[in-house]
Amino acid sequence: MVKLEALTEFPGQTLKAHRLVNSRFPPIDLFDDVADAAEFATLHEIQALTNPRLQNEIGRLELIALPEIPFGIVGCSYAVAPFTHVNPAGSRFSDGSIGVLYLADTVDTALAEVRYHQDRYWSNVPGLSYERFVFRSLVCHFSNQGCRDAAVRGLDDPIHDPDDYTAARRLGRDAHDHACPGLRYRSVRAPGSLCWALMTPRHVRSVIQSAHFEMIWSGRITSVNRISNA
Repeated sequence: MVKLEALTEFPGQTLKAHRLVNSRFPPIDLFDDVADAAEFATLHEIQALTNPRLQNEIGRLELIALPEIPFGIVGCSYAVAPFTHVNPAGSRFSDGSIGVLYLADTVDTALAEVRYHQDRYWSNVPGLSYERFVFRSLVCHFSNQGCRDAAVRGLDDPIHDPDDYTAARRLGRDAHDHACPGLRYRSVRAPGSLCWALMTPRHVRSVIQSAHFEMIWSGRITSVNRISNA
């Protein structure tokens, strides 16, 4: 089993990475409208009294401590969303109880990762013959300070198993519980590429919307097309 303390810790460097999000989910403007935690708390309390949809839009705010939110950055809502809208089914480094911000080294890697998971998900939906899914790509700048390098482990290591996430989730929980800000790991869907699993958004410097892509479903994802530029 991979031990967190055995993985090299990055000293700190600002990196550029990529992410795709479904375009049907708009950004949560409230996170981008304030400069700090105190201002957010005040505005949230006021808006919660007049906007009954606010809870659904923001998600489970109790899942993240306000000091972890990088208020004042461009695209703060994109950085925070994975931690307040946690997928209960889990992911590679989460059993569904913690949020993880997944990033890829290139947009092609991000597309390969999302394409695989979309293909797998929609294959289990009966009666779906044709559909078009639109995603916005995001360019994220973040610091890897304090993150650990799990990419030193090969694709044959259990944390990189393509289907069984048991070992990876143990490592993710260990990282979360020891306040490790993130892990670098190998992309299973785009061999030779790298991904990041951030356990907190606090080291994110900016998240900027870029191009839009569409994925066409017809029994499987048959094509991926860029449909707009930044």
